[in-house]
Amino acid sequence: MNTTQGTGAGSARYHPVRVVLVDDHAIFRSGLKADLDAGIQVVGEAATVEQAIAVIAQQRPDVVLLDVHLPGGLGGGGREVIAGSAALLSSTRFLALSVSDAAEDVVAVIRAGARGYVTKTISGTEITDAVFRVAGGDAVFSPRLAGFVLDAFGTAPADIADDELDKLSARELEVMRLIARGYSYKEVAKELFISIKTVETHVSAVLRKLQLSSRHELTKWAAERRLL
Repeated sequence: MNTTQGTGAGSARYHPVRVVLVDDHAIFRSGLKADLDAGIQVVGEAATVEQAIAVIAQQRPDVVLLDVHLPGGLGGGGREVIAGSAALLSSTRFLALSVSDAAEDVVAVIRAGARGYVTKTISGTEITDAVFRVAGGDAVFSPRLAGFVLDAFGTAPADIADDELDKLSARELEVMRLIARGYSYKEVAKELFISIKTVETHVSAVLRKLQLSSRHELTKWAAERRLL
């Protein structure tokens, strides 16, 4: 899969991330293409469920930017597109991009296999960063929406081993919670009044101490323990 080195819009990139845009509004797709970083290559577009499944199968992109509500198919919208592309989920990642911030929409597409969900109020810089992060294996959510996912997938409280939490300093625990909620490094730095470099150092330490390999695993780890 074409990917990047590291995550975030400022990271060094060696290959463009190949993206398919799925939205039933052509004007929105045009505006989105204009806002995306040069390191993102739009290789296909679709406006309906059927078109999306066909284009994704043909292009096998790294990331699909997917609207939740789409015409066509059996009425399942973005969830139906993911289901129809199930054979590609190991190599193609889906990032939902929608005007909807309803809990049922968020949970439905995440259950179907999407790796993130952001709303259309996001800026061009932020959506670019989200695409690179998803391509790199992270789970990405608009901060307010992360709670819906945690509620849906972390409903069974797990016993927390004291030695797991004892490995983390108070600051590392703060950083871990924000990162697991979907905050970018820049947002964490602003929230905690520390530098982005310090955030990166803390995240590396957290992943190492908890023996995790990605933000996606960290989000799952935190949700299972009801830490957020």
